[in-house]
Amino acid sequence: MEDIDNIEEDEYGFSRNYFLAKELGGSSKKSARKLSDINIVDEQELRETAFNIETKHEKEIDEILDDYKTKYPKWVFELRCGFGLLMYGFGSKKALIEDFASSSLTEYSVVVINGYLPSVNLKQVLLAIAELLSELLKSRRKSSGTPAKGQEALPSRSIDDILSFLHGSQSEDKDCFICVVVHNIDGPALRDSESQQTLAQLASCSHIRIIASIDHVNAPLLWDKKMVHKQFNWLWHHVPTFAPYKVEGVFFPLVLAQGSTAQTAKTAAIVLQSLTPNAQNVFKILADYQLSHPDEDGMPTEELYSASRERFFVSSQVTLNSHLMEFKDHELVKTKRNSDGQECLNIPLSPDALKQLLLDLSQ
Repeated sequence: MEDIDNIEEDEYGFSRNYFLAKELGGSSKKSARKLSDINIVDEQELRETAFNIETKHEKEIDEILDDYKTKYPKWVFELRCGFGLLMYGFGSKKALIEDFASSSLTEYSVVVINGYLPSVNLKQVLLAIAELLSELLKSRRKSSGTPAKGQEALPSRSIDDILSFLHGSQSEDKDCFICVVVHNIDGPALRDSESQQTLAQLASCSHIRIIASIDHVNAPLLWDKKMVHKQFNWLWHHVPTFAPYKVEGVFFPLVLAQGSTAQTAKTAAIVLQSLTPNAQNVFKILADYQLSHPDEDGMPTEELYSASRERFFVSSQVTLNSHLMEFKDHELVKTKRNSDGQECLNIPLSPDALKQLLLDLSQ
């Protein structure tokens, strides 16, 4: 028994001395280094380095993407059946969804919402969708000989009024619908309950189909049972692409980079390269005008529409508005009224940065 007591006492003494030594050591030794002493890399340099990292396992990734492409007809069939498509899995799904839309949804009108942006104007998106649906139903009625109805979506209406218009628009043609692509429906600007409820009500319209992607592990917590099964009517598709989040990450500050809120030419080029060629060409017209008219408040919207239509970059004012909405969401273009009361469009970049941007786009 004495041996056991001695062993326990020795162990107690060792434990007490160990924690005492740790306490004394921790209080006497303090690091002289500070966070401000770290040599932080320039943000643009860090982004360029990250952007140019070579992708590994390209062959295997291409094989995975080719397998997804064989599923495109099935995805179209699911949309025609009234379901919404929800893409999840590791890697950016942006290029995959856009390839699906451009190759398999050519018979339908497609509206894109970039949920990864810091701010998204859902009312402007709904207005664009309402105008597009109104024109689509008019053309369908005209081709079928049915008298057109006089219901129109007006910019002065509220979100509830626009949703009522969308729900009230009916057509016997069940294959008449608009596809709404939402990149990162779980993005920072769309995570609030109001935005998700608005998107759910939009998805429940008979002439709307949603194709969306999610990346946040807690994204399903955004929806209740009714939203998942009754409104969005999701069909979940596991489509890991292993692609880097190059475009989606542009608007998020890098931990190892110096903070900068200025829109650089390089950042703008990355964003523009993710848009359609026609959208890029419209932006180039605006940029050229701004460089040749440095003393003006910007290019009048009507003038941009005329120039873009003459060069066949847009077919209607609705198309131009969708491009401008993307520019504004990405903070590439700002609007203001000149002394004559005209709405003018201005790119918030210096002339040198604008010239560099055009050079980057031409490469």
